[in-house]
Amino acid sequence: MKKQYRIRSLSLAGIFGLLAFAIVFQMVRIQNSPQAAEFMNRSENWYEGVYRTLYPERGNIFDRQGRLLAGNKTVYEIGVNLRDIRNPQTIALTLSVSLGLDYDTVFNNITNPAEGLMYMALARDVDHNIANELMVMQEQLASQYSQSGDPSLNGLDFRAQLRRTYPENSLASNTIGFVAQNGRGYFGVEEKYNDLLAGVPITVWVPENPNRAEELPEVPRGADLILTIDREIQAAVEEILFDALDETGAVSGTIIVMDPRNGEILALASTPTMDLNNFSDYFTTYQYASEFNRAVGTQYEPGSVFKILTMAAAIDSGTVAPTTTYLDTGFYEIGGRYIYNWDQGAWGVQDMTGCMQNSLNVCMARIADLMGKEKFFTYMQRFGIGRPTGIDLGGEAAGRLKLPNDDDYYDVDLAITAFGQAVAVTPIQMITAASALANEGKMVYPHVLYGMVSATGEYYTPTQVLGTPISPQTARTVSEMLATGLERGGSLARVEGYRIAGKTGTAQVPSEFGGYSSNQINASFIGWGPVDDPQFMVYVWLEKPTSDDWASFLAAPVFSEVVEKLVVLMGIPPDNIRRQLLAGQ
Repeated sequence: MKKQYRIRSLSLAGIFGLLAFAIVFQMVRIQNSPQAAEFMNRSENWYEGVYRTLYPERGNIFDRQGRLLAGNKTVYEIGVNLRDIRNPQTIALTLSVSLGLDYDTVFNNITNPAEGLMYMALARDVDHNIANELMVMQEQLASQYSQSGDPSLNGLDFRAQLRRTYPENSLASNTIGFVAQNGRGYFGVEEKYNDLLAGVPITVWVPENPNRAEELPEVPRGADLILTIDREIQAAVEEILFDALDETGAVSGTIIVMDPRNGEILALASTPTMDLNNFSDYFTTYQYASEFNRAVGTQYEPGSVFKILTMAAAIDSGTVAPTTTYLDTGFYEIGGRYIYNWDQGAWGVQDMTGCMQNSLNVCMARIADLMGKEKFFTYMQRFGIGRPTGIDLGGEAAGRLKLPNDDDYYDVDLAITAFGQAVAVTPIQMITAASALANEGKMVYPHVLYGMVSATGEYYTPTQVLGTPISPQTARTVSEMLATGLERGGSLARVEGYRIAGKTGTAQVPSEFGGYSSNQINASFIGWGPVDDPQFMVYVWLEKPTSDDWASFLAAPVFSEVVEKLVVLMGIPPDNIRRQLLAGQ
């Protein structure tokens, strides 16, 4: 018996000795091993905090004058920690009064939770003022009552969140885009620059001890964006567009205002618009994503506004000169098909200025035929027709330029493309191509980002030239021809005191059954000025208006109204005063 006791005692002593040796060995190892010490420190931290992913505050969006277009506000998710509830009746009654929640629903949910559920969200996006009132009420009840059955808001939990807010509501909505519940940007600037605005989330260890709050890391907020959009110009253009839709009966419309010298978009209005603070309205406002911003997402046959590119190509290639004349007989045969003028009439002897002033299809078909397929389509590609401009907005469509080697190309397409049929463009594509005519032959990159400010520095978008499809002399020549045409024809696009270059476009809408609709049109106008020093370019597109059949009575007056606002807001004096000021410098 004594022998057995002695063996057990020795065994236990040996075990305890080994344990003591292991502990001493581990202590010595940790003291002499930085890796082991670090592991022990991390293990200790595991019990004093948690690892969480922290998301930066989304960057703000401003107009070019520093006015806020998109920001953030603090809202709250209000829920309950189910283990801490003392009086569910008080919670249900308070939330029904303060938040308009149904009393029975709240009471039943918090008294009959799913098994194992510890937290239940009851309301989201609660205004911070209402949440603060509930917090104060919770503290007051806690100080006044302490018994289990007393009125109490114990268990009510408040979780602060940032929500995207748009102080201008629907203004420039098609350009800005919106942020959905998942925190991602959709459409416009919010989508194109989502990663910059959202910043970079980081996963960090967060101490749960409130005495260690100073250890919480700072997460750099997302970049702030400054747009080229001018809030005042945007508001004026949108008002003009809405009035134009009412007056013309058009189903939708687009107006773009761009500085042709650098590609900055000063205003971009498209319909329909939506209140960006209610992003769920998107699903009831738009049927297709391309409708959100028709200026970049919708392509259509532009009609006669396209003639300015054909004429520029013909003059630049030496095919014709402004004084070149021809006998307009009212028709032109090409590819076994006949081309007719818009009024089916013959206009007799015409020079190229008269050709543009009277918008003669026969003239366009003739000079395109003289240029030849290869030369004509090479120029159109140099103007960027048939490919995206690269504008920094989400959802840009590419357009379509049929080329001679395409399966659906016919010989007559050379002629009808020359006056804006059998070709599809977006408004932003058309105004970009035309910028070459207003900017000494240089086609500029259109953009809405003026600059960016982030934790790492500042960035400003430089002027970028997409190409030089025509010479400076050709650009000046065509601009002068267009200005002369507006003056001779008494166009409704003219603005008193300012010399403007521009062109109308009336295009029949293609029918879904082939051919063209007999009673639906697209009315457009493109123009720029002042002619001797272009500082603005405006594109107007009214889709399927019903009050008239011609863009000269539909889109041209809208253009004139926009320019009348622009010259005031941009501080551009009338031509005679501006020239006097320049002469005195």
